Amino acid sequence: MNAEIRSREFYILAFFFALFVLFLYGPLSAILVLSFQGPNGGLTFPLNGMSFHWFINLFEQQAVGDFGGSFRRSLFLGIMVMLVTVLVSLLAGLAFRRKFGGATPLFYLSVASLVVPSIIISLGIGVLFQQSGFQPAWYSSAFGAHLTWTLPFGVLIMFAVFNRFSPSYEEAAHDLGASSWQAFIHVVLPMIAPSLVGVGLFGFTLSYDEFARTLMTAGTYNTLPLEIYGMTTNVTTPVLYALGTVTTLFSFLVIAGTLGLILYMNRRRAHG
Repeated sequence: MNAEIRSREFYILAFFFALFVLFLYGPLSAILVLSFQGPNGGLTFPLNGMSFHWFINLFEQQAVGDFGGSFRRSLFLGIMVMLVTVLVSLLAGLAFRRKFGGATPLFYLSVASLVVPSIIISLGIGVLFQQSGFQPAWYSSAFGAHLTWTLPFGVLIMFAVFNRFSPSYEEAAHDLGASSWQAFIHVVLPMIAPSLVGVGLFGFTLSYDEFARTLMTAGTYNTLPLEIYGMTTNVTTPVLYALGTVTTLFSFLVIAGTLGLILYMNRRRAHG
């Protein structure tokens, strides 16, 4: 079989894509390399030896910063946001399959937070909690602030999914005697499950690294992005780079695991 001949335009576009990837991950590669500085290494090149010293130091008691606590808070907050985003986006997608009064204003209202500056939303929610007599915290006010960021994306994804979803599958299930609930559980849900996993990934990753909407709403305890930002002014060792490398690898593992789950679901559905 003859190999496909690529056009000149393909190589031009491939070149620009390679430049884009280099621009995107070039600075990250510098952080990755500097995190392997030797014990006497600094924050800049050239490297003063190679070691895992700063990765080990990352899990020891630090003079400044709370790596473990901030990571746990970001992790739990991301999971909370992910679960609520998936549930609400699914319910919204199901609700908008049928026309109802006020659907259009409600849709625009649900995505309006995407065009409002994030810091304004953070400030507004923080002031609202304080004026209501509640102390802003990462599990309450920051949780609500993150949902204003993740829910519009989840809702838009589910709208796209259900716009391409044929109701004939449900009709066939009803013809075979299935109730509406059974049709949803055994027909609709397995077909849209990969999309729900994608919505969950969006919700988790957008929350995990959110800074602006957390700034005024996290309260006393920092999430990981706030902790990293605070450490840039008082940490003078490559331990900060080690933290960046570890959190980046964690993010890639989450993405890889999610993509693997989606591929598994699609393969199982194709052979089911």
